[in-house]
Amino acid sequence: MDWCVDSSNGRSEARRYFVVAASLVLSPGLLIIDHIHFQYNGMMYGFFIMMINSARLKKYLMCGFWFSLLLCFKHIYLYLAPAVFVFLLRAYCLNLNPNKKNLPSRILATVRWKNLFKLGSVVIAVFTVAFGPFIYFDVMPALMERLFPFSRGLNHAYWAPNMWAIYSFFDRVLIQVYKRVPYTQLALQKTFKFNPSLLEDTEKLRLSTRGLIGDNGFFILPTITPQMTFILTLFYQVMALIPLFLQPTFHRFVGALTSCGFASFLFGWHVHEKAILLIIFPMTFVVTRDRQLLSAFNLLASCGYVSLFPLIFTSEEWLIKVVFTLLWSIIFYYLFRNVSRIPKRAVARSGYLLERVINGYILGLVPLVVLVSLIDVFEHKYSALKNMEFLKLMMVSVYCGIGVISSWNRFSWLFFVHDSIWRDD
Repeated sequence: MDWCVDSSNGRSEARRYFVVAASLVLSPGLLIIDHIHFQYNGMMYGFFIMMINSARLKKYLMCGFWFSLLLCFKHIYLYLAPAVFVFLLRAYCLNLNPNKKNLPSRILATVRWKNLFKLGSVVIAVFTVAFGPFIYFDVMPALMERLFPFSRGLNHAYWAPNMWAIYSFFDRVLIQVYKRVPYTQLALQKTFKFNPSLLEDTEKLRLSTRGLIGDNGFFILPTITPQMTFILTLFYQVMALIPLFLQPTFHRFVGALTSCGFASFLFGWHVHEKAILLIIFPMTFVVTRDRQLLSAFNLLASCGYVSLFPLIFTSEEWLIKVVFTLLWSIIFYYLFRNVSRIPKRAVARSGYLLERVINGYILGLVPLVVLVSLIDVFEHKYSALKNMEFLKLMMVSVYCGIGVISSWNRFSWLFFVHDSIWRDD
């Protein structure tokens, strides 16, 4: 992070990057996932930040090296690979304005062959060192099966706050409507054409949302297949890559990284809750570009970090995660407001009401956390709560999922419509 601050141009930019660096180093997500949930994401995000800063300084070979190394350490960053590929291709390997008259020469001059060879050599060298032993011992098929476990259910054992959490929630609501409102049964069967006998298996109903092998967990709504999630993810990622190809600036690149992270998190197959950091971290680098981005970021960070709370369930650690996240939110809310650029007056007025609505939604996280904590305390004393052990996880995932989706909508509007935010200056 020192590299980001020290390589800044001018005092104003250094101030902004200092706030960005501090927010990432003190991230509640890293505290919960790394220091309590015993993983090593801190090192991975160190590589990730070095990749982003290399792109900012136009050190394209270093950018390709750090991202290749990142992929070899943890394949979850494959979600962001399309944005990195298009950016390096467009900014480093292509020249779309060659000064040649005849068509064959113009086509050949479009590609910067020397740069393409250098970048390809760096990437191939990293992957050769990483995967060479697996190829030599002929265990690549087993490795691929482990890396891409499509035999698992659509949802993780703990729902990530994405589109499929909302989809699963509606399926559970329709099950209760079907069971408790007799007049709706015929209409639901005609609309969704499901098998009513499945609803009689109470044990399968209880285990249907736990991310078990081969269990997608839907009884009334249509089943979601891996192919559907792939098509949806690819569609929204391609939409984000088009502006990046046309405008390969650093800020547009970081915006495309964020959009690709959103698409994979919201529509991906068997998404882990910790993947929310793949959106929060790159978005942090552009939030100071325009204060309009701040409302989307606050909503994303608040809902994203609260969605990680159920990973920590002991009473001693509960106080740490809640107090630390609350302090982080308050401190960096004001710091980002102080260093972010103020948009034009007309735009600021139009977003005033929206910002108030978003802040109200964020405040709604407080009673949500309190309610979930009370369920934790009393579920061992009351059998009704014990029989609904997945209730608190569903509440957190659904409420935070609505917030993450809303943040995506706001960010996408700014990414595709407000071109001035993404120009380098």
